Amino acid sequence: MPNRFYGEFDTERRRPGGDGGDFRTPFQIDRDRVLHTPAFRSLQNKTQVFWSGEYDFYRTRLTHSLEVAQIGRSICTWLKVAGDRLAEDYYIDPDLVEAACLSHDLGHPPFGHAGERTLNHLMAPWGGFEGNAQTLRLLGERIFSAKGTGMNPTRAFADSVLKYKSLWSELRRTADAPPENHFLYDGQAGWLEWVMGGVDFPADAPPGKFRDACKSIECQIMDWADDTAYSLNDLADSVRAGFLTVERIQRWAEGRGEDAGEGTPLGELMLAMRRQKVDPFVGSRIGRYVKAAKLVDEPGFLSAMSNRYRYRLDVDPEVRKECDLFKKLAFEVVFLSPQLKQLEHKGSLLLRGMWEVLETRYVRGERIDGQDFQLLPDSIAAEISRAEDAGARARLVCDYLAAMTDGDAVRTYKRLFTPDFGSIGDLVG
Repeated sequence: MPNRFYGEFDTERRRPGGDGGDFRTPFQIDRDRVLHTPAFRSLQNKTQVFWSGEYDFYRTRLTHSLEVAQIGRSICTWLKVAGDRLAEDYYIDPDLVEAACLSHDLGHPPFGHAGERTLNHLMAPWGGFEGNAQTLRLLGERIFSAKGTGMNPTRAFADSVLKYKSLWSELRRTADAPPENHFLYDGQAGWLEWVMGGVDFPADAPPGKFRDACKSIECQIMDWADDTAYSLNDLADSVRAGFLTVERIQRWAEGRGEDAGEGTPLGELMLAMRRQKVDPFVGSRIGRYVKAAKLVDEPGFLSAMSNRYRYRLDVDPEVRKECDLFKKLAFEVVFLSPQLKQLEHKGSLLLRGMWEVLETRYVRGERIDGQDFQLLPDSIAAEISRAEDAGARARLVCDYLAAMTDGDAVRTYKRLFTPDFGSIGDLVG
């Protein structure tokens, strides 16, 4: 039975060729292509909260993305059965939402958000670095194709990962410094125009948060699924790692004036910790967060072109408040802890060290100690040599660093800078 929710505008791909009579739907093809990319597999060795490889049971970007995908599909099912706006032949496609959830962290570099901030600082002269923009760059230009031309996503899929819709230069003009996050690369202006079908933003929607609020319903679902996983599953990892204890939560609550008494979210979390029942606590909460979502009619300036812009995902205010509370708890007690900040500093140091060498050799084209060291794989070095200017060369070097796993980055840094590390065999392949 055809799904009336989507039309040709949503399933169109930017390059002709389409799906060639494939037995799968266009969105199933999008989802499957993501699953089979090296970029997706590399998420198994990229930091979520704790450095990957610390212990087997900690979440990585890969397990986090799988959990977000499951939550996203559950939200789609809930919205279809619980409301009166959807029907058997008119519904939000769960394969499309799953593809968005699986992809939402593809562009994130090694060492978590600290790595993202470091690359953005290093790339400031050439248009910055942003994890979500890098995801679009991978999907649209870099992965899947043997020619490195991207996986040719459908319009609906490309739009589903577009959490932000302002260009770096647009935000740069409105601030005294380069933007810290939430932007697209200037070179992605064509993708943004195509995703929006050539429709301009309203005059009263300047760059920044006004445009960022213009999200498709699939992107909104992905965002809430990500918040759900981040606020709950990362808490469970923090408890397992010993960063979150009942005593620390109590001290934090007292210092912030948060109620941690019986029956409150913090009180129930601490009770689950005392009973060693954190995983069941998280599981039941995930179900509650899924069912806290509902569709609200909110037509926008793109709703005439696609049903993806006819609705807003409305989340129960009390559940949203609880989610924000748990995120704040994890951020202030765990992410700001000296132990994690020391690891973040180390990750930043590794990226900066590699960048400085590669930028000298490949972006500025300068010899190092009078020699032309070949430091990158032949295929990457050749692509950089063909780039039209320093900005394009810098972007390709950044691509190389961002694609690294935590382990890749550590090993490469050691080969470059640690005298007693490495061998001829390390360079094979």
